Amino acid sequence: MLPASFGLAEVGDEEHYIPMETAVVQVMDKAAGRTRTLNIPVGSTVRFDKIEITVRKCFGVNEFLPEDFYMLADVRKNDSRIFSGWMTRSEPGQNPLQDPDNDLWLVRCE
Repeated sequence: MLPASFGLAEVGDEEHYIPMETAVVQVMDKAAGRTRTLNIPVGSTVRFDKIEITVRKCFGVNEFLPEDFYMLADVRKNDSRIFSGWMTRSEPGQNPLQDPDNDLWLVRCE
């Protein structure tokens, strides 16, 4: 099921969203000012410094809708969950990772 918070839970809308295999995300270490692009396969976990990012789902939209991408992810830091939920490329501030050390945003799904 897609997130209602992004207006994706309408009955019959499932055909508009295309499951994809990889999430491309950018992560920033705020203290070092370092940004890195990560390709994370759906179902996999990748470590960046002190955080672990697990991508559960990644969707694109069909060609009849404006391009956008949606990712369901969990982020852990020092064995504590600091984020769990959906992110969208078009509105990264709607459900952001809120962490004093790192920023994370979805670039696209492939």
